[in-house]
Parts: sequence; structure tokens; C-alpha cells
Amino acid sequence: MDFAITFKGFVQPDRARALVRQAENAGFTYCWFYDSHILWRESYPAMAMCMEHTQKMMFGPCVTNPNTRDWSQAASLFGSLAHQSGGRFLIGLGRGDSAVRVMGKKPAPLARVEEFTSVVKALVRGDEAIYGDCPEPVKFPWATGYDLPVWIGAYGPKALDTAGRVGDGVILQVGEPAICKWLGDQAKAAGQAAGRDMSGFQIQAAAPAWTGDRAEGRAATRWFPAMVGNHVADIVEKYGTERQDIPKSLTEYIKDRKGYDYSKHGQSDNPYLDFITDDVIDSFCVLGEVDEHIAKLKALEAAGVTQFNIYLDSGNEEKIIADYGEKIIPHWKS
Repeated sequence: MDFAITFKGFVQPDRARALVRQAENAGFTYCWFYDSHILWRESYPAMAMCMEHTQKMMFGPCVTNPNTRDWSQAASLFGSLAHQSGGRFLIGLGRGDSAVRVMGKKPAPLARVEEFTSVVKALVRGDEAIYGDCPEPVKFPWATGYDLPVWIGAYGPKALDTAGRVGDGVILQVGEPAICKWLGDQAKAAGQAAGRDMSGFQIQAAAPAWTGDRAEGRAATRWFPAMVGNHVADIVEKYGTERQDIPKSLTEYIKDRKGYDYSKHGQSDNPYLDFITDDVIDSFCVLGEVDEHIAKLKALEAAGVTQFNIYLDSGNEEKIIADYGEKIIPHWKS
């Protein structure tokens, strides 16, 4: 299993450089950034900066969307970062949540996510592509044939189907092994049904981690199930709660949810946290002493997860990286 970290755009440059160097030395192999340009600073200059202070670590947005940028501009950005990093760039892709909803706009339909995947991969590779209302085909004369990996964020059946059919991986924003298996298996089944070889398909579990006192960890990560609940609410609105392909453990906990404040997206001072119980935090996050982390990560791996991605913004970031590097990651590197 690979290990990753994710930054929000409020981390200061000096600290980001120090943390990413520490993480690479500790054995983390991926670094992701939130891509929400209004709530936080633009993430791609920060990725470029961090690439210059690492040697092997992969970088990408977790996640970008088809609506924020013109597709040729997005592909040019992605291809340029892949080139200057020596092939250390990939993207996570979703419909668009905080990046577009904070402006009062709607997320992209899944058909648009699928088309964006095809067009951007083609342009970065150097192929000609036609999209949108462009009257002429687009092609980058400087492209080098890079095969851009695209991992798609998903919860609902149709999004999982899209991830399995066109993605190189799926991003599951939850740290509960049973839910990850349920959702990951659906994505892989969709790819297999489409005739794809899924042996290299990646499944990421993204969640906060906290090493040490569980009560402190719960207080620091209570924001996370509320952020997940915002996505789950969309699923419940569209599909209801009785479908067999949607785990009840993913939908039942939001029954007392009253709303969500996007200006406080992913933050502990979001006013809509009252419905989050300690059991839900324990389930969705990775908390406790080192042996508890190892046990849960082993369970995630057994559920098919190939990468654990720590949302590194709950406090104690240096300690968490150090604990993982010294006491946890070695269990997967020996």
C-alpha cells in the first residue's frame, strides 16, 4: 500500500516545503492538494514549488473538476507540470464541489466528467481533440506522449461506474474498510464489465489521521464526516436510502444533518457538525495509538485499498508524518 498526504491551500509556502520534504523522507510517495481556488490559494503553483523540493513524490489535485478551467488550459497546465517534474504528476477528478458550489454553480454531470477525462488525456498525450464549442481541433505541438493518470472521486453508483470504466483509479473519501470494499468493488466490476484490465486499478482511501489520544483526535477531525456528509446528501437525494449498492453505513449517519456552510468547507468551525457522533468519527477517520493505525490500515488493504491518503490539516502534522515514517509505514516497506 502507498501512503500520501493532502494539503489545503492555506498552508504557508515555507511550511509546505518542509512538510513535503519530511513526508518524502518518511516514505510517503504521493502529495495531493485541494483544488478550490476561491476558498484557498491556487494549488498548482504550490505543487510546482514542492516538486522542486522532492525527487520521487507524485503530485496532483484531489480533486479538480471539468468546470473551473477551459479544457485546453487545464490540459496544458497538467502536461507542463508532468514535463517539468519528470513524470510525477496525475490528477484526481470530480464533478466539482467546493470549487464551484461556493459560487452558486452546479457540479458537472458525470457525462462531462467522462468527456473531460478523454479530452485531457488525449491532449496531454499529444493527440488532437475537439471539445465544447471550439470550431477547430486542439493539439499541443510540445506534448511528449505522457499518459496522464486520472483518478475519479466517487460515492454513488453512477460515479463509481464512471471511475471503473474510464479512470485509472477511484478516490474514496472515507477511511472505513467495509465501505471502501463495497464502493471499490463496484468500480472494479464496472471496469471489468467494460472489458478493461483492472489489475492496475488504484483505490485510494482519503481521511484524516491522528496518532495519540483518541479524544483529541476526535475533536481535531470532527469536520471530516460533515464534509463527507455533504456528498452523501447528494446521493440520498438522487437515489434514496434503500438501494443495495449504497451501504447504509454511509447514508444513515446523515439523517439529522441540517445543512452545510461552504465558506467553512473542511474546517473545524463549520457550524453544521452537531450530527456527527464519536462512533462516526472513529469509523471514517484513522485515530488512536500506532497499533490501532496499523490494524485499521491492514483492514483497508484487505478491503482492496492501494493508497491511504492523510488529509494533513487537523494539527500535529509534523508528529503524524514522523509517527508514520518511524512506526507505521515500515510495516509495508519491509
